[in-house]
Amino acid sequence: MEDEKHIPVLLDEVLRYLDPQAGETYLDLTAGYGGHAAKVLERTLEASRATLIDRDQNAIDYLSRQKTLQGAEIIQKDFLSASRELEGQKRQYNLILADLGVSSPHLDNASRGFSIRYNGPLDMRMDSRQELTADQIVNNYEEAELVKLLREYGEEPYSRAIAASIVANRPIADTHELADIIAHAVPRRRTHGPASKVHPATRSFQAIRLAVNDELGLLQAALPLWLSLLVPGGRIVVISFHSLEDRIVKQFFHEYSGDRYDAPLKRLTKRPVQASEKELAYNPRARSAKLRAAAKIKTTERES
Repeated sequence: MEDEKHIPVLLDEVLRYLDPQAGETYLDLTAGYGGHAAKVLERTLEASRATLIDRDQNAIDYLSRQKTLQGAEIIQKDFLSASRELEGQKRQYNLILADLGVSSPHLDNASRGFSIRYNGPLDMRMDSRQELTADQIVNNYEEAELVKLLREYGEEPYSRAIAASIVANRPIADTHELADIIAHAVPRRRTHGPASKVHPATRSFQAIRLAVNDELGLLQAALPLWLSLLVPGGRIVVISFHSLEDRIVKQFFHEYSGDRYDAPLKRLTKRPVQASEKELAYNPRARSAKLRAAAKIKTTERES
């Protein structure tokens, strides 16, 4: 079952920084399979005051079946569209969580095309209703577009060689074929040296996925809305799995916090919080997770 494979990342840390209290409202912007939400609602005791958002139909179906989440408002939208809608309704929450990136069920489902390990179609859509797929990027983008995408989203040092190889081998049918083409395009030391534990196509797959789902664009546009959706005294936690995502969150929290009188946020984490060795032993996918947290400053705090 998909849900059995999903282990919520940094769960203890999420609970520590959100610090859920009975009766508080909760907004989960990437609810997935409800691992974080179930534990938060155990403490707030108010499922009816929770809003759970996800763009993936499988996740929405799963959330709707869970008894522990009965009564929660469940919305199928990307987090930016949902945030705009909630702000338009003048909604606010005590607790906000955004667990970015792709979930284990996404990676383990070959038909979604996210993983290098399992062969599948070039899809990578988090929301299967959208038109843009990995196939369209891989088989239709100009070489220069691919170079830019791989360099900017994947921080891939061999973006030019990989892009040229992709174009030369079109049409590309599936994820295994794409991964092999990329692997043959990078220098031998990358596939046989100390870095060989990481598949040479990892950065490229990540870059294509980010582009398909516009993950960085959505995050940049959504962060100011999340600040608006947070009540004074409320806490927000963002978990990222990519250095570019973490940089966006870091810069936003830095810009809106600090010593100035009108700063709306107080950073709860000066540096990103990462998984403990204990968690990594049973959940190795948490290795790249970085958590940042902040609280919205109350007017009374500024005056004191």
